[in-house]
Amino acid sequence: MKKYKFPVWRKIKIGGWVACCALLSASCNSFLDIVPDNVAVIDHAFSNAMEAEKYLFTCYSYLPGTGEPSGNIGMTAGDEIWLNMPNHVPSPAWDYIAKGVRSADRSQPDWWKGSDYAFSLFMGIRDCNTFLENIEDTSKVADLTVDKRARWIAEAKFLKAYYHYYLLRTYGPIPIVDKNLPVSASPEAVQVKRQPFDDCVKYIVGLLDECNPGLPAVISNRQSELGRITKPINRAVKAQVLLLAASPLFNGNSDFSNFRDNDGVLLFNSEYDAGKWALAADAAKEAIESAEGAGHELFYYDDAPFEISETTKTQLSIRQAVCERWNDEVVWGRSGGRGRAGAMLQQGCMPLLDAGMNINTVRGCVAPTLAVVKEFYSKNGVPIDEDKTLDFSEINELRVATADERYNFQEGYTSARINFDRENRFYADIGFDGGKWIMEYHPSRSDADTYVLQAKKGQLGAGQVQGATSSTGYFTKKLVHWESGFGNTTTGVVEYAWPEIRLAEVYLMYVEALNEAEGPVSDVHHYLNEIRKRAGLGTVEDSWKKYSKNPAKPDTKEGMREIIRRERLIELALEGHRYWDILRWKLAPDYFNQPISGWDVSQSDAAAYYQVRTIYNRSFVAPRDYFNPIPNSEMNVNSNLVQNPGW
Repeated sequence: MKKYKFPVWRKIKIGGWVACCALLSASCNSFLDIVPDNVAVIDHAFSNAMEAEKYLFTCYSYLPGTGEPSGNIGMTAGDEIWLNMPNHVPSPAWDYIAKGVRSADRSQPDWWKGSDYAFSLFMGIRDCNTFLENIEDTSKVADLTVDKRARWIAEAKFLKAYYHYYLLRTYGPIPIVDKNLPVSASPEAVQVKRQPFDDCVKYIVGLLDECNPGLPAVISNRQSELGRITKPINRAVKAQVLLLAASPLFNGNSDFSNFRDNDGVLLFNSEYDAGKWALAADAAKEAIESAEGAGHELFYYDDAPFEISETTKTQLSIRQAVCERWNDEVVWGRSGGRGRAGAMLQQGCMPLLDAGMNINTVRGCVAPTLAVVKEFYSKNGVPIDEDKTLDFSEINELRVATADERYNFQEGYTSARINFDRENRFYADIGFDGGKWIMEYHPSRSDADTYVLQAKKGQLGAGQVQGATSSTGYFTKKLVHWESGFGNTTTGVVEYAWPEIRLAEVYLMYVEALNEAEGPVSDVHHYLNEIRKRAGLGTVEDSWKKYSKNPAKPDTKEGMREIIRRERLIELALEGHRYWDILRWKLAPDYFNQPISGWDVSQSDAAAYYQVRTIYNRSFVAPRDYFNPIPNSEMNVNSNLVQNPGW
């Protein structure tokens, strides 16, 4: 299995850590809070600004590789994407979490102590602490300017907060590692304890607030610094943390009411606190103001090299909001290493559309499930089971595409009912048998005469190399840059900074928290409608009034809660958010105990192909599976740790 190489500074520091463990014996808790006993190396690292900046980049290097399924837990751990062969697109979250085979002895990706495709985030926190201890000492790094020192301190504090947040979301209550202990610390001193969830949130938010003044509002040196932390990123992450804390999994959840540490300290507060939603709403509104003040706005595509229809323009606005490099909607883009969306991801998403494509560069195995396909609205902007003007009761009923549907279908092609009459986000995000798939390099230079995906058995899209194809009959179009080339004569994959946070997500955080705090007030509708407008849909109010069987739904908190959650699942589909959202909404048993299903891709005849088949029977055990287990190897060396319930 592929293993990533450590950056040069991390190699040096691991050597120091091995020495520490030898000194402290087996009771030492891996990577949590020990200073490496290598003074010469540390002194050199902070001898001048150039060397110190290398150390800062080491602190950045622990960021999870969300631009690949191997590092993006949310992408394949839930019910959103299903793979068929892991060797084509490695994904330990699919192997262990989605398939329900993780355990305290073996769970990947493991952000606690590190594993294949994952670094220990506690090790990252420790390196941040080491960096801060040295940079905050103004007698060191003499050639570092005051402004740059303040900025670097703020960046390291943000990373430290973010690593705590990522661990908190994954494992529940965690140890807070605010300072590194000296190498001379006793074995008892390193036996850290998990802290109550609310205390963890308070610590993370406090650290984010503390470092925000030192961060730039925008990156001025775009040539070399894009991807580094800014004020809008900081404010958006604060909103994420507080939204998590306000959500049902953590706010008023009695499932963990008796979860205590070995001293009897309660690790979860089971009392509901409506004020947490207000805090999250305020933070999200501040994040919007910070982002918009720095020039961020929803992305609209308007740069086609040939004439395209308004339909295609809308769909490219949706698709390229993710794929267009450093577009203004991207609040936090991940450009370094595994953070960027490169060849592995895009080749995994891309089906074989034409005989001129290189079969070794297209896999098409990153497959959306039928559950996700059903999530998208009808063309009228309401759920397909609510639309009073369109009948989707027989999703596999065969229908022939007409000339009026030429931008989404091959005219005369037979496809399933569920693929027709859908919103633009469906056609922008999802590839399917008989559907159009526009790429910039198509020789016709026309969106009406572009690639057509043919995915039944015996057709090009059914896979040509070692069974690499969609297991569901659907394909992930959204994550493929429309200018990428996969042919023998076209240019290669256009890599882009993975959109860790888009402005659309910040809007969605705000409307969710505000609706819970105050109900469907005007701002709730306004920001939701901004997202819908970009998708070519009418307002929530008009769409439900005209087309829904439940026209009053937008008028109540409960109705808007359902609408907002659905909008979030659609707008952020296939980006790795769905898994985490379903967890924090405490809805995992409803979603993750359903079979993974798709079409019968082994068939060549349309009637046989469009039959729903079960691909895998998922299992979610509540409340155990809401959190990853702490590795047993960590439990064995630290008697103060308590394991998550059920593991």
